[in-house]
Order: sequence, then structure tokens, then C-alpha cells
Amino acid sequence: MTMKLLDIKRLLAAVTLAAFVTLGALAQADAAFSHSWLGPGYYNPAAAGEHNAIHLTLGSRMQWVDFKHAPMNFYLTADMPYKLLGETLGVGVKAEFERIGLYTNTRVGAQIAYKRKLGKNMKLSVGVQPGIFSQTFRGNEAITTKEQEETPDEAIIKQDVSGTSFDANAGVFFSHPRFWAGFAVTHLTAPSIELKVSREAIDYYEFKISRGYYFMGGGNIPINNTLFEIQPSAMFAAYQKAWTAQIATMLRYNRMLNIGAGYRWKDAVTAFIGVNLKDAYIGYAYDYPVSSISKATFGSHEVFITYNVKLDNREKNKNKQKCVRIM
Repeated sequence: MTMKLLDIKRLLAAVTLAAFVTLGALAQADAAFSHSWLGPGYYNPAAAGEHNAIHLTLGSRMQWVDFKHAPMNFYLTADMPYKLLGETLGVGVKAEFERIGLYTNTRVGAQIAYKRKLGKNMKLSVGVQPGIFSQTFRGNEAITTKEQEETPDEAIIKQDVSGTSFDANAGVFFSHPRFWAGFAVTHLTAPSIELKVSREAIDYYEFKISRGYYFMGGGNIPINNTLFEIQPSAMFAAYQKAWTAQIATMLRYNRMLNIGAGYRWKDAVTAFIGVNLKDAYIGYAYDYPVSSISKATFGSHEVFITYNVKLDNREKNKNKQKCVRIM
């Protein structure tokens, strides 16, 4: 018999996970990073190759600290520009690991973006990210009541199950030295993951992932006759049954020190601090919840690190000369 996880509310209530599913049950399969302006490639593959370097981004979010089984997310992207047949591409990879309640999610994908100049300083990119979405539910750790033990409910998984499905993201990205904007669709295929005890198992649970729609943008506004710059950003995200929005504003001094604040709709206020170290950026964000979850936690922490490995774009000398000295 096939048992579906579409009735996820009943299942999550049984295993005390409802508090961990933000923005509605089964709505959000992507982490809500406060540093979204620093790593747009997490949501939008068209942002790959925007830096003239091998651009590395490491993001880590520990949500609702001191809350048992609270979400934890780590991801890494690496991308660079690449010339092919006279065309400019952005290529990259993305790897992500997430634990939320009794779920463990692993996502791996390859990014490729086609880039076209629009005038002297403007650029438009279109990108895709094919990959896989792997999920495990640790049913052996599920907590049930005495009544549920006496009258088992088939919707409550009491053993470890896992599954893998093809997944894909796609997006467009517009960039200019003073501003940028993008639109992306995550989980484009709306994958369905069959959670089985083993490959040979007949019975399985099904976890459906809905698409996410992301509108993002930001800018860089120098303050005349000063060493300060204002860097505003915003993101709007829509899912199957929910939506969210967040804004942030950073104040950068001498292209080195960054401080700022942000707000995520009905969820949290954020304080940022970061520092530029030549080819690297290290940033920290603290989210203080403004929802009812504040009764159980003091907030969330994020650490983001970016690093650029410079590329040598000088054309190789086609008329090399060798001097052989005979001793």
C-alpha cells in the first residue's frame, strides 16, 4: 500500500515537527538566508560567473538556537566565468546539507549561465541548475504518545526512510556596477521523492516539493565626498501556499567595514556586521524573532564567507621564444 505524505500536517504534529516548517507545510524547501544579497547564486543559477574570479561562497545558518531539532543549513557554491566559442558563460557547482526536525536534505547541482552584454556596463544572464535532491526521514527518532503506540497510525513513520529525485532551478539575472536584479524558480520540476526503507521496498512514503519563486534585487549607492556607500537589497519569495519578503540595508565604510539591519516579514529583525579582507568577505548576521517562536528561542545565527581566486585572463603569447644555452 502506498502512503503519501501529502497529509503532512498530521504527520508533523505526531512527531512534533510542525514548529519547524516555516511559511506553511510543505511550502518551503529552500533555506531563508538573511544574507540572500551576498549569495544570490543559492537561489538563482544565472548569478554564476558574475565575478572575474573563481568565486567561492560558504553559507551557514543555525536557526532558533536552543530549540531541539532546530533547522541547520550549510551550503557551498563555486563559480567562475568561462569562454566557449566566443561566448561568455558562467559555470559553477552548488552543494547543500540541511537538517530540519527529523529530516535530512542533501542537494547537489551544476550551474551554467549564458551571458550577454547590454550596452557598456550592463549584462543579462540566463541560467539553469540541474541536480539531485536527496532526503532522509529519521523515523526511529520520532516521539509518539502511548495512545499512538497502542493504535498505530500508518501516517506516522517509525523507521528511517530515504529517497532521491532529480531537481532543477532556473533563472535570469541582470547586473550593472550600481545595481542588480534577478528572478528564479527553484524546484522547477516540482519533484516527488519516494521515501523507502530500501530500494526493493514496495511500500513507500511520498514527499512532494513545491516550486519557489524568487524576485531579488540590490544596489550600491556611493555617498558623495565620503568613504561611505549604502547597499540596499530586497527579496520576495512565493511558494505553493505561502509567501515572504525581506529587506536589508548595509552601510559600507572605505570598502572594508559593513554594518546593517534587515527585516523578514512577520518573522525576524536582523543585525549584520562584515569585513572585507582583500579577496575575502566575512559576514555575520543575528536574527531576533518577532513571531511567537520567540518564546522558545533567543534567535538565529548566520555566518557567510566569500573568497575570490583571481583568474589570469592575459592572452598567452603565441610567439614564444626559447633561448637554449649550451654549456
